[in-house]
Amino acid sequence: MKIRNLAVAALVAAVGSSAFAQAKEQFFPLLSYRTGAYAPNGIPWANGKQDYLKMINARDGGINGVKITFEECETAYATDRGVECYERLKSRPGVTMFDPQSTGITFALTEKAPADKMPLLTVGYGLAVSQDGMAFKWNFPLMGSYWTGADILIQHIGKSLGGLDKLKGKKITLVYHDSPFGKEPIPLLQERAKMHGFDLQLLVVTPPGVEQKAVWLQVRQSKPDYVLLWGWGVMNSTALKEAQATGYPRDKMYGVWWAGAEPDVKDVGEGAKGYHALAMHSSGQQAKVIQDILKNVHDKGQGSGPKDEVGAVLYTRGVVISMLSVEAVRRAQERFGKGKVMTTEQVRWGLENLALDQKKIDALGFNGVIRPVSSSCQDHMGSTWARIQDWNGSKWNPSSDWYQADEQILKPMIKEGGEKYLADKKMTRRVAADCQS
Repeated sequence: MKIRNLAVAALVAAVGSSAFAQAKEQFFPLLSYRTGAYAPNGIPWANGKQDYLKMINARDGGINGVKITFEECETAYATDRGVECYERLKSRPGVTMFDPQSTGITFALTEKAPADKMPLLTVGYGLAVSQDGMAFKWNFPLMGSYWTGADILIQHIGKSLGGLDKLKGKKITLVYHDSPFGKEPIPLLQERAKMHGFDLQLLVVTPPGVEQKAVWLQVRQSKPDYVLLWGWGVMNSTALKEAQATGYPRDKMYGVWWAGAEPDVKDVGEGAKGYHALAMHSSGQQAKVIQDILKNVHDKGQGSGPKDEVGAVLYTRGVVISMLSVEAVRRAQERFGKGKVMTTEQVRWGLENLALDQKKIDALGFNGVIRPVSSSCQDHMGSTWARIQDWNGSKWNPSSDWYQADEQILKPMIKEGGEKYLADKKMTRRVAADCQS
């Protein structure tokens, strides 16, 4: 009897110990794509996300003592596989939020998130209308959407001409990926075209985008003044090669921030010289946060990928995404208990109340990497800053000041989109009291 009681006590102690250990872990599911046509772009993005989480554990001991755990799930950029990953990982103890890493997957998970009370973090992608936090309680397109990106590109082109009024009569062609991602900027561009009197031509590219000869034949025939490239993966380098082959000037081409990374241009090299793309953040190894990753992760042999990739454009984007995720947990802890594991509902509040001013950004080691981000119940984006960078044949260089999207144009479109979404789903707009929960 005594032996049995000792065994029971040992079991209880073991279970209690396990539960305590489990209770002190914040789990970050990491959807990724290291295989398939989009792997060259997906790999550095995934590595940056992992390395930042590893660095927070190694340097800081986690988030106020709460250890970070994570698990990758391969989607190959396919929506059905992304949903499978979500369903498999959403119930893990201490789960935090999901970064779908795909606009198509985001569309699918937006239908599931309210019932599961699961935050979706979509930095620079996803649904533009989900900036409206009173309609989309669980979506967070922090730092920008395809509407803000398209708006800034039109602002920049107008400025380069001497004013937005100079856009009248110009022809702008959008070469876009045939997916929810590629189609997202179209409403904003159509609105700007009506405002300024430019002709908008839409040319769709079938994914993954290795065959574009017919598209660029149309470009050659129509002779647009500018081409906007809304591509991802091999589509981008193929577009630049086809532009070179057809004689379309690369300095008249502007890419979204998913068409402005090293994998997009390195194989084209000098042939892409003069090409412009949006940048949500800076890149390179000079920032303190990147130095901390090198010191605490790569120098200890714990890096997720090659050391020379650290600081590349998409790697840095992964770092930024993980930082925003970690800071949402930290912000939630300020209200719900420092050193505690946060629930998804508490993390949602943290995402909705981010207050990353310049002082905080500097303290996090992101000085010069990003601009301030301040979200609210009404505004789930928190920042629309972006600038233009140019490819000089061997590296990216910033070539403009920072722009912000024109809220006078975006706000009515976002409000209308939010109302339509709520009507279609037979849902009601959040009330002010819900912002406190």
